[in-house]
Amino acid sequence: MAAAAPSLVPISELQPQKTAAPAARPPEAPGRAPHKWLVAIAVMLGATLEILDSSIVNVCLPHMQGSFSASVDEVTWIITSYIVANGIMIPLTGWISERFGRKRYFLISVGIFVAASAACGAAQSMTQIVLFRLVQGAAGAAMIPSSQAILMETFPPGEQAMAMAMYGVGIVAAPVMGPTLGGWITDNWSWRWNFYINIPIGIVAAIMVTVFVHDPDFMREARKKARRIDYMGIVYLALGLGLLQIVLDRGQRADWFAATWVCVFTASAVLMLTMLVIHELRFPEPILDLTILKIPLFVIAVSMITFMYLILYGANLLNPLFFQELLGYPAWRAGLAVVPRSVGTLISMLLIAQLARRGLDTRWLVGIGFAGLAYALWTMGHWTLDVGMDNIRFAIFLSGVGGGLIFPTMSAATLACVERERMGYAASLYAMMRNTGSAIGISLVSNLLSSREQIHQAYLGEHVTIFDAWRIDQAGARMPGAPQMHLLSGLATHQPQGFAMIYQEIQRQAALMTYNDIYRMLALMAALLIPSFLLLKRTAGRQSVAH
Repeated sequence: MAAAAPSLVPISELQPQKTAAPAARPPEAPGRAPHKWLVAIAVMLGATLEILDSSIVNVCLPHMQGSFSASVDEVTWIITSYIVANGIMIPLTGWISERFGRKRYFLISVGIFVAASAACGAAQSMTQIVLFRLVQGAAGAAMIPSSQAILMETFPPGEQAMAMAMYGVGIVAAPVMGPTLGGWITDNWSWRWNFYINIPIGIVAAIMVTVFVHDPDFMREARKKARRIDYMGIVYLALGLGLLQIVLDRGQRADWFAATWVCVFTASAVLMLTMLVIHELRFPEPILDLTILKIPLFVIAVSMITFMYLILYGANLLNPLFFQELLGYPAWRAGLAVVPRSVGTLISMLLIAQLARRGLDTRWLVGIGFAGLAYALWTMGHWTLDVGMDNIRFAIFLSGVGGGLIFPTMSAATLACVERERMGYAASLYAMMRNTGSAIGISLVSNLLSSREQIHQAYLGEHVTIFDAWRIDQAGARMPGAPQMHLLSGLATHQPQGFAMIYQEIQRQAALMTYNDIYRMLALMAALLIPSFLLLKRTAGRQSVAH
């Protein structure tokens, strides 16, 4: 049968009335099947809206800082509040959808998200916008896992990879479009319009979901049953993930474990998450179905997608910083420089969609995707201060191709090995791990940028002569290793202007070496994942990953 429950899932764990039916997914109700692509567009609009909004705000933070007369540390809470609320709510989406209905929950989330976006645009103080961003992040959490679960239920197994490819065009391209679109809107209109543009998109998404999306029969039946509420699970989850997200997002600013609050928050997060796992495995109706982790294929696929997002989001953070801080690009040009990634993603996902449509096995494309991503990052690791735009476009384009080849197959592999009754819970776990991988990638890169640059500055300051310093050029040449630096103290005394110029150049070279190091580290991580596609099962054609 097309989507039989995988043998890796213990049948004894499933409810008899659910497993007695044929494992293949039942056909859509009359009149719904012809609208499956309209369903895909509807849920993709909502998911793209959420991801776009998480990145579009970044480039307008300086303008928001001026509007609210806030410090740098204060204005970053606009991002942190969204991330924390989003991270807490994502794992709850499967449980909420089962209790109240996926369609209803999706529509309520879109409505609250749009209202919160309008409130953010009209905010008059830091307190207001941070609170509205909390609401916006909590509402947006449902859109990605719910949309993926809806797609997997709408499309038959042979078309799931193709559906994920088309859906992924918006999901993967949105983080790239965000800085570009946000920079243009901020420069030409106002930072407030970065929130107002969500309103018409959200209205269209809500109308399409209302008309074309329907809950499957098993969800309607499940809502009729009286269920206990897992209050302690909700508390453990909110505290554990909330504290973890705060540490990952703001720990670097406090020098990590040198700050007492980081130590306390980290220890508390570990304790709460440990208690969560123990509680959920014992509670009869948990908010997280951790028994899904007994499926080896699910664990393998979600681990791979977590590392992919760690690498991609780390690179997405590095690219605009490199362009603006080292190459001197304005925000608008820095945004344009990463547009080729969207083009590469679009091309590769359309390719996967066509291959899957013809029934071809797409597993091997995951290996090619990681190889392309590794080569692109390795190329970025050799950028210099006079790197040409052609070299930049090639590396950025190739990274988009790599990510686009990985995402659809991995998403289909992650969710198709779980029976449809637990699809919502699986999508929630998948989205939680994707979100965690993104947060870890951003936190890791931010920490390395600070620590590695200090190391390189110290090395260059000790191992360069006056004459070597003047010969530093924009080609990014490495410093000679001879310890002859002490003459700089005399130059600092007699020629302070010359010393300042040398020190500034040393800082630029140290920053360049730091970016090169991190790009190469990410490239190595991607290279190690190239053989991982061998662990997957067939994902296209008439077979599913469960076979």
